[in-house]
Amino acid sequence: MSTQKPVFNISDWIKTQHCYDVGKKPLEIYVFVDPLCPECWGLEPIIRKLQVEYGQLFSLRHVLSGKINSLNIGNHKNFENIAQVWEKTASRSGMSCDGSLWTENPISSPYAASIAIKAAELQGRKLAIRFLRQLQEYVFIGKKDISNIKVLTECAQSVGLDVEEFLHDINSSSASKGFQCDLKITSEMEVTEIPSLVFFNQNIEEEGIKVSGVYSYEVYVQILRDILNGLPDPAEPPSLEEFIRCFKLVANKEIETVYNMSKSTVELEMKKLVLKQVAEKIPAKYGTFWRYTEKPTK
Repeated sequence: MSTQKPVFNISDWIKTQHCYDVGKKPLEIYVFVDPLCPECWGLEPIIRKLQVEYGQLFSLRHVLSGKINSLNIGNHKNFENIAQVWEKTASRSGMSCDGSLWTENPISSPYAASIAIKAAELQGRKLAIRFLRQLQEYVFIGKKDISNIKVLTECAQSVGLDVEEFLHDINSSSASKGFQCDLKITSEMEVTEIPSLVFFNQNIEEEGIKVSGVYSYEVYVQILRDILNGLPDPAEPPSLEEFIRCFKLVANKEIETVYNMSKSTVELEMKKLVLKQVAEKIPAKYGTFWRYTEKPTK
């Protein structure tokens, strides 16, 4: 008797992706990130694929590490160094980030974005993760200063936050304490490189498995397999149209990774969605992004 692979269910995933009750899922993964870290941005395709294929097995918790924030941000020579790192990382990862931001519109206060994320989190972790992703899109693709309060407000509005509450919380001690708590977790878990992932199972007495840096997708799958002593078949991804409708803006690289497609095949398939008027092409310095567009009603 043949068995069929389960299909990734977008609706169920939206409801459960940010469930932080570890008891409901066998694993919890701590993702240590910084909103200004291009390597963290480069990890997004792998995170997407893990969520699609094995999202029923784990919940995600994003922890802000503040490693990039420790840089001497006011040093113009340092701006040039950061720009070079961004360009090299984008070229390597396929996730575009434009280093010219640092010579044209440098981030004036790197801590502001992290505090803003914790302010967003006060309205729920689901919204906070959407806010973080939007910040990454703003800074890496749009070259926006995500320490600017107008940009942060625009971002909050675009992901559906209560803007008035957000603006109050961003100046509150709660957001600041939340960020300090994340920094404490980073220190206690001895995380010295970002991005890092730490995998925990339900046995709180066992130490987590820490993976520093970015590796191939297969490495993370093997860790899941080792912790759980085996894995079910990976879920099949949804249709491309469902995928882009769910995530709103996706990189060519994310589609390549999730669907095991070549760059040329992605271009071909996405052109079909452009013709159907459900997607539009967003050129970037490195690679391409695709934005979901509401199909006009007749």
